Parts: sequence; structure tokens; C-alpha cells
Amino acid sequence: MRPYGASACTGFVACARALVETERQRRWNIRENTELRSILRKLLGREQGPPKMLEPGTAAPEFSVKAHDGTTVALSALRGKKIVLWFFPKADTPGCTIEGNSFRDRYDQFTARGARILGCSFDDAADNKAFAEKFGYPFPLLCDTTRTVGLAYGACDSASARNARRITYVIDEHGRIAHALPKVDPTTHIAQVLSLL
Repeated sequence: MRPYGASACTGFVACARALVETERQRRWNIRENTELRSILRKLLGREQGPPKMLEPGTAAPEFSVKAHDGTTVALSALRGKKIVLWFFPKADTPGCTIEGNSFRDRYDQFTARGARILGCSFDDAADNKAFAEKFGYPFPLLCDTTRTVGLAYGACDSASARNARRITYVIDEHGRIAHALPKVDPTTHIAQVLSLL
């Protein structure tokens, strides 16, 4: 077999170095692009970390916001009643419909316990009105289009968030956080909330 000359060896080394550099650059670009996409998603409100829930025992942040039926709902006006404040990502989507229908179907059990149900999303009044009327919800759906309530309660991280996190609070008669529920399964959530009242 004919031995390789020095020039051939030099060529192989140069080729190998080029391949290593190309692979290194490729991996760097993937990592860089992944980080960039993550940053962009957060800036655009399409990616959120775990919720920063309010601690039980703390005062529930006051709010006054329009509901789907055109009324204004103020937390201060509901003193003396327990409040179930459930945030949902988007009106008339599968998980939100399951959760909303479950609240509707057991609505009498909540009222028997002296509790008011308030749904809250970032949808506008038209979308929430259509959602409430389609499924016959007997409770108001708050239209937090400015994300003011969502930010105060940890349902989003920024005013540009597209959707609210699916979280729930139980607020006691004195306006304090009684329970904070960061992980919600729409199929079992209502029974869980009832057990806390």
C-alpha cells in the first residue's frame, strides 16, 4: 500500500478541524436559536414559567373589572362571601369548557356553602358573553383584557401574555386568600374546590 505523504496528512487534519468547527457552530446555533425562541415566546406572552401564587392568609388584591354581561364586579363589594376565583386560558376551548360546565352543574352546591363563583380570562366581553350564553353559565366571567387581575394574582407574568394560567383561588369572607391552587385538572377540580369550602 502506498503511504500517505505529508501534504495528504495535513489535508486530513485541516478537513477534520473544519468538520469539528462546523459541528461546534451547528450546536451553538441550535442552542442560540433555542434560547432566542424561548426569549421571544416569553416576550410575546406565549411561554410562562410556573405561577407565582399568592400565599394563603394574605390579603386578596382588590379589583374592579367588567364581566361578560356588562356589569362591573368589584371584590370589595363581595365582602362577607366566599369567592372562588378561577382563571381559565381561553373561552370556549375544551379544557375551559369542561371546567366551566362543572362549575355550572354544581353551582347550587357552591351557593349552599355561601360561595360566589367568578371566572376570569383575558378574553373580551364578546367572546366571554358567547361562551357564557352557549353553555348557560349562571356566574360572571370577568374580562381582564388589561391583564391587571391576572398580574395581581399570578395568572400571567406580563401584560402581553396571550392567555391566563389555569389556576384557582378561594378567598374568604374577610377578603383574604384561603387557598391557592396552582395545578388544576378540569375533570376533578370542582370536587377539590368544594372540599375546601
